[in-house]
Amino acid sequence: MVDQIMENIQVLGSIFAILWIVTIGCTLLRPQRFFNSFLLMIAILGTMLFVAGFFGEVVGAYFLLACFLLVMLALFMVPVLLIINGVQMIRRESFCLAHCLSLGLGIIVGIGEIAAVFYVLGMADLFRIESANLWILLLAFTVFYFSALVLSFVLYSIFIQIMPHRMNFNYVIIHGCGLAGGERITKLLSNRVDKAIAIYNKCKIKPIIIPSGGQGDDEKLSEAQAMKDYLLSHGVPEEHIVLEDRSTTTRENLRNSKEIIEERQGRKKTALVSSNYHIYRCLRLAREAGLKCIGIGADVALYYWPSALIREFIAIFLTKKFLIWSLIGYVVFISPVLYGIFNS
Repeated sequence: MVDQIMENIQVLGSIFAILWIVTIGCTLLRPQRFFNSFLLMIAILGTMLFVAGFFGEVVGAYFLLACFLLVMLALFMVPVLLIINGVQMIRRESFCLAHCLSLGLGIIVGIGEIAAVFYVLGMADLFRIESANLWILLLAFTVFYFSALVLSFVLYSIFIQIMPHRMNFNYVIIHGCGLAGGERITKLLSNRVDKAIAIYNKCKIKPIIIPSGGQGDDEKLSEAQAMKDYLLSHGVPEEHIVLEDRSTTTRENLRNSKEIIEERQGRKKTALVSSNYHIYRCLRLAREAGLKCIGIGADVALYYWPSALIREFIAIFLTKKFLIWSLIGYVVFISPVLYGIFNS
């Protein structure tokens, strides 16, 4: 029995190590690739199998069953938590479409999960609806597929935040966001600037900080200037601050900041600072702009994070390449159900 367990550990341990080496290596080399999120999911599943190998076949099977049940419980809690978060967002931030995202997603996921339960229990037969089971299964497959995409995005967004990195940057870019009253830094933006200051203080050779953000129609000064004033008030010397105050989008932030960096001599190791939910999309846009950088996320209020992350996922999902591959994957995933529907 002990020999069997040791053999399982050796085999699964090799797979476990390879999965995590590949996942971490791909994340370090190209953190903006969404494919890395699937590698992460596979590595997590491989870890479960590796741990189960310590217990032998019988206990290990029970361990995997317990993991499965916990995952199922977590999945059924997701729509409840999303709906609660949506209500919190509306109460704290005001009613608008962006603040209703978590509420809407919670309702959709909840409907899909209820449909899955109906299918498993065969409840459609109670109402004698022809082919109802297959349509219910299609709804359940659809919700499961897109929920899996969102989950992999969320886990990967967290994963890239905890990847270790050395504090020896030459440039620190801060992404701007709207100003309160057209002139005051918001809590969201001050968290970003505070994170940049923390990075600045940890660097032995002090980097150049690039506050990035133009002036909106309803703003009395540029976001970059507001951040500069904040940096000066917190002890950052003016000679270590270079403004990028012409941009109106994240893509322009990165393009203009890259031009500032390229105009200067010396090493160009760059940190990109934004809110933690925004980092993954920033890294994708940075690659498009040809800017090599490391993304570092600033904290946001916990109630704000789900809706913001959903907005980021939608923005990425609607990009041409991602949308095409996601839809191809969706058609392949539901093809068995479609076959059953068309041949019923």
